[in-house]
Amino acid sequence: MSFNSDPHNVLLLLLPYWTPLIPPQGISRIKTYLQSQGYSVRTADANLDEAFRNLYDLYFDTLRGFLPPDKQGNFYNIGNDVWREHMMAHINYRDEGEYIELVKILVYKIFYTPIDDFQARRLNAVLETFYARLETWVLGLLEEVTPGLLGISVFRDTLPASLFAFRLTRERYPRIKTVMGGGIFSIQLTPGSPNMDFFMEKTKGTIDHIVIGEGEKNLLALLRDEVPRDRRLLTKEDIPGKPLGFVPVDTWDYSDFDYRHYRFLAAQGSGSCPNKCSFCNVAKFYGDFREKDPKQTVGEMIRLYEKYGLQLFHMLDALLNPIITDMADEFINSGTALYWDGYLRVDDASCDPGNAYRWRRGGFYRARIGVETGSQRILDLMGKTITIDQIKKTVSNLAQYGIKTTAYIVIGHPGETGADFQQTLDLVEELKDDIWEAECNPFTYFYTGQPGGDLWADRRVLLYPEKAKEMLLYQTWIVDGQPTREEMYRRVNRFVRHCTELGISTPWTLYNVDKSDARWKKLHKNAVPSVLELSKKGGYIDECKHVEAPVLAEDIRVDESEFDF
Repeated sequence: MSFNSDPHNVLLLLLPYWTPLIPPQGISRIKTYLQSQGYSVRTADANLDEAFRNLYDLYFDTLRGFLPPDKQGNFYNIGNDVWREHMMAHINYRDEGEYIELVKILVYKIFYTPIDDFQARRLNAVLETFYARLETWVLGLLEEVTPGLLGISVFRDTLPASLFAFRLTRERYPRIKTVMGGGIFSIQLTPGSPNMDFFMEKTKGTIDHIVIGEGEKNLLALLRDEVPRDRRLLTKEDIPGKPLGFVPVDTWDYSDFDYRHYRFLAAQGSGSCPNKCSFCNVAKFYGDFREKDPKQTVGEMIRLYEKYGLQLFHMLDALLNPIITDMADEFINSGTALYWDGYLRVDDASCDPGNAYRWRRGGFYRARIGVETGSQRILDLMGKTITIDQIKKTVSNLAQYGIKTTAYIVIGHPGETGADFQQTLDLVEELKDDIWEAECNPFTYFYTGQPGGDLWADRRVLLYPEKAKEMLLYQTWIVDGQPTREEMYRRVNRFVRHCTELGISTPWTLYNVDKSDARWKKLHKNAVPSVLELSKKGGYIDECKHVEAPVLAEDIRVDESEFDF
């Protein structure tokens, strides 16, 4: 079949695996901008393809069969590390024996359970099928769109599939310009790290340009051949003129996506984060914190609802604290009922029951809270500047008004003792009826970007053998100390078992989300509507406008006059 790429055609992709809760934001925004400049742009989300989802499930079902039940805590979350590294090794190995050994190491370093050669090959067979399907999917789009430029938005778990697609494109259609962007550069491939330098070297001839940060204007410059071909790395310093900044979300072009597959719309009221916790690199990567006018944010959300008919929103903000009260007030005054979830930091405002009531009336739906630990000593090491008492008040305040609470826990922060970890278990038990979901993550060390990284630099060691770098294209470091990595993962399993015994869900499937919603309704009179209820098209739920204020202790008074009953 003949193929003549059109320099005015652009193909932008998001590849597996990325949970399809919201339509892809970055490539939708870029599409909108490039189309305004006269280009024809097609976007596609491979995560909506049922075949890819089935292969993901098959891989994890196969892996689960190799593991004892007591090693399966937080199975999908930590198992993604095995899946991702295995996917990368599969497209880079040269020696089959070394490859099989690495697969066995990958499983052991996450689940601390050995597997044999036969089991490793069974996992390999799933990847063979996956990449065969991915090849068909990518080539089909390339032949249909005939792009002059292929751009792929890349995140941690989509890197292997994205690299495969770039290689396939260069092999079959070498004249197509290939461009990589996305959030991967805030995690594994942070600028200035050994991983980034090695990746740049290994992808010469495959990926023409890498764009870090806001991509619209840099991509336009690439399309117009205003950037030398040998200049591979473009950052915000290279953006022609002023950055676009906050572009109204309701103007983004989502027309290529089938909304029946998404349960949420997306919105954003701020950028970056005002805090610098020791284990987090958001502020380092996204720069200074900045806010939108809340009227603009709420107006965009209302227009998106009117256009697509979904009332449930996921906020892309790193933290809602600086904007949550103003947003709630805008929604209260607007008369429109929309529901929005996002990340909330424990602080003085979140400890005030009056604020929780106000936020609930304004549509606040789910608080994703960085509880992190039940140990005050570890909170202080993390630089959280909060107290255990504040955590308790925040979680309980939100729950009594029916706002769903997700408690994020970091297990194995350097210096965490067995007593510290027990305090975490005790805290979760104390708050069990006020926690909708508990999600634990083992502590992760990044070579650059973490505010506390320098404290651990002299104790960092490689997780996998040095020679594995050729197959993985990046290295993973851990902090050598207490708790040990094996103990950290043992605690992960203990945490999940403890939550299960308490009836707290750690949902990783839509079935479990629905089950958790049913539990929440039984526990809390003011429970927010379920995801299932809010996902139904054509209906309209405005119960947040009529939430009753629970009877509070005598020393707590809520001024209700501003809510205009």
